[in-house]
Amino acid sequence: MKNQKFKLNDLRFDEKGLIPAIIQDYKTKDVLMVAYMNKESVRRTLKVGKTCFWSRSRKEYWVKGATSGNLQFVKSIAYDCDMDALLIKVRQVGVACHTGNRSCFYRKIK
Repeated sequence: MKNQKFKLNDLRFDEKGLIPAIIQDYKTKDVLMVAYMNKESVRRTLKVGKTCFWSRSRKEYWVKGATSGNLQFVKSIAYDCDMDALLIKVRQVGVACHTGNRSCFYRKIK
């Protein structure tokens, strides 16, 4: 199964047609953010080489950094064993979080 040809339809999207995407810096391995994608946003990401997500609140596609300049250039995309989550390694330009922090995971519980 390791060398199986990838097919977009093999991914397991939820009942809303979404799949979570974990965004990670390809060099530092820092987890930068989590966002959601549908089939079309995965297609767009593969085509343009920049992360494209589906906004659950605005009900529209958005390319990370299109307005802020904080772009994410895709280095690799992997899916988990259940095929219901993506790990996207990127070259981050600027910050990933809308708060101005490099990562959305800047607050700690412990």
